[in-house]
Amino acid sequence: MSNSAGTPTPGPRRPAFRPVRLLTAAVFALAGLIFWTSFDTAQGTNLRSDESMLRLSDLIQERSRKNAGLDDSTAQLRSRVDALARRDNGATDAERRRLAALERAAGTQKLTGTALSVTLTDAPPNATAKIPGVPEPQPNDLVIHQQDLQAVVNALWQGGARGIKVMDQRLISTSAVRCVGNTLILQGRVYSPPYTITAVGDRGKLRAALAASPAIENYRSYVEAYGLGWKVAQHDRVTLPGYSGTVDLHYAQPR
Repeated sequence: MSNSAGTPTPGPRRPAFRPVRLLTAAVFALAGLIFWTSFDTAQGTNLRSDESMLRLSDLIQERSRKNAGLDDSTAQLRSRVDALARRDNGATDAERRRLAALERAAGTQKLTGTALSVTLTDAPPNATAKIPGVPEPQPNDLVIHQQDLQAVVNALWQGGARGIKVMDQRLISTSAVRCVGNTLILQGRVYSPPYTITAVGDRGKLRAALAASPAIENYRSYVEAYGLGWKVAQHDRVTLPGYSGTVDLHYAQPR
């Protein structure tokens, strides 16, 4: 279209300012900073390598071994302190008997008697459904979970167990059975499957309590379907160790 007389011809238009362009530039600058930081941190190594995970696993195992050694040292010192206290406290025979009974109930003394043990094991990683009509397993279906261990411990207490140990550690009233991934963390130490739980008590009542537990019944359905491990054994004489860790309670306080 032509311009009318006297109307100035527009000059060339300058590009308008667009905030989107500034935002795009900022994103690229931030990405560059992230890449540079990652390179500087890695120093040419793979940040997600299996080697770093192995180092973490080794560290956890080393700390677990140190905790075990400290537990042994604590147990020896506690035994010496208890011996000195019994010698010098001036208590009567009746008071000593009462103290010994309380120590047995608290789990700080060894306990010997007939026992039942339960062993739980992960299924093979390549396991498939063993029963027609059952869906193929997911990875979580093939490993022992925290609730499985807790179900066994709770059932054994329900069956009148006089004392219980998980792996090589005695349980007391403040013990917590926790799993992280496919490992058990108990009182500062780390364990891998298979897991063995041993209870001293009337073996018939302990077996009956295991059979009556709905949670264990559910676990055993996975045993049949996917091959998780389940083994119950009885023992004529087992000695459980006394608990040797701290008995101090740690709890949150309002501030």
